Order: sequence, then structure tokens, then C-alpha cells
Amino acid sequence: MSPDVDASRNGDKEYLLEFEKPLAHINRLVADLESEQASTGRNRGSEIRKLRVQYLELLKKTYGELTPWEAVQVARHPRRPLAMDYIERMVKDFVELHGDRRFSDDRAIRCGLGRISSERVVIIGQHKGRETREKIECNFGCAHPEGYRKALRVMKLAERFSLPVVTLVDTPGAYPGIGSEERGVAEAIAVNLREMSRLRSPIVSVVIGEGGSGGALGIGVGDRMAMLEFAYYSVISPEGCAAILWRSGDKAKEAAAAMKITARDLKALDVIDDVVPEPLGGAHRNPAEAAANLERYIVPTLRQLKRSSVEALHEARYRRWRRMGKFVRLEPVSAAERSS
Repeated sequence: MSPDVDASRNGDKEYLLEFEKPLAHINRLVADLESEQASTGRNRGSEIRKLRVQYLELLKKTYGELTPWEAVQVARHPRRPLAMDYIERMVKDFVELHGDRRFSDDRAIRCGLGRISSERVVIIGQHKGRETREKIECNFGCAHPEGYRKALRVMKLAERFSLPVVTLVDTPGAYPGIGSEERGVAEAIAVNLREMSRLRSPIVSVVIGEGGSGGALGIGVGDRMAMLEFAYYSVISPEGCAAILWRSGDKAKEAAAAMKITARDLKALDVIDDVVPEPLGGAHRNPAEAAANLERYIVPTLRQLKRSSVEALHEARYRRWRRMGKFVRLEPVSAAERSS
């Protein structure tokens, strides 16, 4: 069997990122040798083993040297685990809660009660949907105001019952359509920012895929902010940035590099607290291991936060968000220097 025969398939069709094509070539060579060995009985084991070693070495090198734009592509991979995939693997006795008690139940944000390891939690996740029908139902992960109001309603339940909150961020951004704007999506996000900043429960937020703009912030204010290794977190998509700066979406690669949106860059800039490692080759190659890594991060982090009083949590949360980011002050450049 080839090294990742089921890892990057979309239905029956293999989905390849451009930079993964050399890996796919090795896979095909392995598959051809295995087929030949099965049909002729000729032992090709030595060659197959060499190719598999070559594959693993190339996989490590490829994913160890991803450009920011390649990391964005991995974060958007169609087989990447979604919020409900993590919830199904991590959260025991999950009971989903529905509706914002004002308008409707937004399926782009899923909320519920459950246990991660031995920790009782409220968990909130932005879910994009897997197949076409579910994607439409979930609006491709772009929540309406009722989604953010549902999330806040459930956070208030967590506060009432002294439960910590875990949020899984994965959205291109909040939905900007007419109905969403009419029902106050900006106000809903703003209220969530205010209420999460003073919630009397520990909050751990993790960007598991895309962390886009205010849509991500609407459930992303907390005591700890983490990202999966190949997720991205940004005020705007690389394509949107390129369209503004260069008036062309073709410059998305350059925009991604300039924006510093990868987990490694944001950790260095003190925008996030921690980077959660992904399996070799990305979470889409081994969702079970990705979920286990995420659980290993969340559980001790919650236990550490639960040891603090509410007052200490609020003070640390306030300091965390006040100090966010690093800035460089540049000296002004004279006209003569600009022209030289």
C-alpha cells in the first residue's frame, strides 16, 4: 500500500496540492511496484522500502519548509479535519445545544456540553461542512449573527455552571450578506468581544484551519490563544489583501508572505500563545493524531487556568490582550534618501 493511500482523497478522487506532486509521483511508483509484485510474484520489496524512505524524507522536507501561501493551502485542504471531526474524537458525552433564542439555529457554529478527558467543558466550534449539502447548510463556515449570539448564550451557561470554554476557530470570516447585516452581524461580534473579555470562566481558543477577520474574533477572545501548526490567522485573506494592494488576486502568494499569518510568525509576534503540532504532512493525513495532539494541549491548559481565581483570570486576560503584538518604530526617510 502506498504511504498515504487514503490521506488526501476527496471522495474517490485524489486531491493534490501543487507542491505535493513530487510526493504523489513516489506514491505512484510504489503502487506500480506493488502491482507488479502481486501479478508476477517477483520480489520488489527492497525497491519499495527505498521509495518509502525517500517518500518520508521528502514529506518531512516539504512540510518543514512550507511557504506562507502553501500553509494557507494546507489550512484549506478539503480533507482537513473540521470542528465536528475534532469534537467527535475528543469530546465524550457531547450534547449539542441549538438556537440563539432570537432568530434561528446557525449551523456554521456548533455548541455543546461534554468532557475532554476528565474535564467537563462547553465547546464551541465553527464548522464548514464536508460534502456539498452540508457546506451549504453550514454556509461554508461563514456564520450569521445568530451563530455568534448562540455562542454567547452557551458561554453564559458555562459561566453560570462554572465550566471552562473551549472554542475551535475555522472560518474565512463572518457572512457579509444583506440578511446578516440587517440582523446586526457586526454588533453581534462586538458584543461577543466585550462579553468574552469579562466572562467568569476560563477560555481556550484554538485556530484549527482558517482564522479569518472578525468572524474568527467573534469566538476567539480568551485566556490562551493557540493555532494548529498549518493553520493561518489574519485580518483578511491573502487574496483580499492582494486585491487591495496590487488590484489582482494573482499576488496572493506575495500577500501571504508579507502579512505574517502563519502560526510560526504569529507566535514570534506574540499574537498567539502556543503552536499545536500537526501530524507529519498535515492534519488531513492523520486526523486521529491531530485530535490527540489537540487534546494533549487543551487538557493541561484548562487545568492550569482553573487553578486561578476569577479575578486573576480577568487581570491576566486584560494584560494579555493589551500587550498583543510587537511593533517596530522606523526612522523617517528623507526625500533625498527616497530618491537615491
